Amino acid sequence: MPRGRPEKPIVIAHRGASGYLPEHTLESKALAYGMGADFLEQDVVASADGTAMVFHDLVLDHTTDVRSRFPGRSRDDGRHYVLDFTVAELRQLNVTERRRPDSERALWPSRFAANTGQFQMVTLADELRLIKELNRTTGGTVGAYVEIKQPGWHHQQGADLSRIVLDCLNEAGLPSGTEPVFLQCFDYAELGRLRHDFATSVPLIQLLRSPTSQNKESDFGHLCSPAGLAELAQTVAGIGPRFSQLLKTEPGGTWGPSPLFTTARALGLLIHPYTFRADDLPAGAASFEQLLAFFFHELRVDGLFCDFPDRAVRVRDRQPAVSPGES
Repeated sequence: MPRGRPEKPIVIAHRGASGYLPEHTLESKALAYGMGADFLEQDVVASADGTAMVFHDLVLDHTTDVRSRFPGRSRDDGRHYVLDFTVAELRQLNVTERRRPDSERALWPSRFAANTGQFQMVTLADELRLIKELNRTTGGTVGAYVEIKQPGWHHQQGADLSRIVLDCLNEAGLPSGTEPVFLQCFDYAELGRLRHDFATSVPLIQLLRSPTSQNKESDFGHLCSPAGLAELAQTVAGIGPRFSQLLKTEPGGTWGPSPLFTTARALGLLIHPYTFRADDLPAGAASFEQLLAFFFHELRVDGLFCDFPDRAVRVRDRQPAVSPGES
């Protein structure tokens, strides 16, 4: 499959500069662009009228004011689904900082205050236009990194999300070679469909969960095995694992590469781990910069997803003094 290691690791702005502004808003994406991110990520779900919306969840309840704006529009489970609203209706919602499930409390209290400001939901077409125009006016080459969210669920609801996304990319003239683009998904069967049924030339990334994950999108135990990774190498350009899946704790508490990392690297797969958050550090990381430095300069991943793209760019562009786990 088409792939090649970049000259230097790419910084992928996770839902934009989501550590600073509400996720998946144009304001968050423009800020990430200005911070020097190489790619802006778009999670995509479908609207009632078959439009690709940039939104992380199937439901609107955790990051919008849908309950007060459209009372009585929930399904039997009490939640409001993006797929049940038209684009015109979705644009009426105010997007806010992510709240904890079934709560008004912010998930990340130190971030942009919840229920503050006026931020709008956007379509994938909106965001591709933003990237194209910013590249034109600045001379940049920032790319789009699109995730197809839960395509199996969309199929059950009568929506072909992959076709919707590919149509939108084609209408935007992507891939054109000017603005780079990736497509990612947790669903291995859907990535196979993109490669073989749609014959897309867009590089594909298989998102991975823990091998013990109970999620039914894919058999992650198999995909994370040497045999599964070899199988993936015939279909996709790379993998997007949780960053902890790439770590092995060495004697003395230092970190080293996991078997998943070494096998994927030997197969020539790109490695783009997620998600690096300054307000959610793992055990053994003395600081956010130290964590980033280990992945950029010691593991030498090909890129990573980060909520704080400015900090990732700074660490990527300089050598660290100390690795995580070292005294």
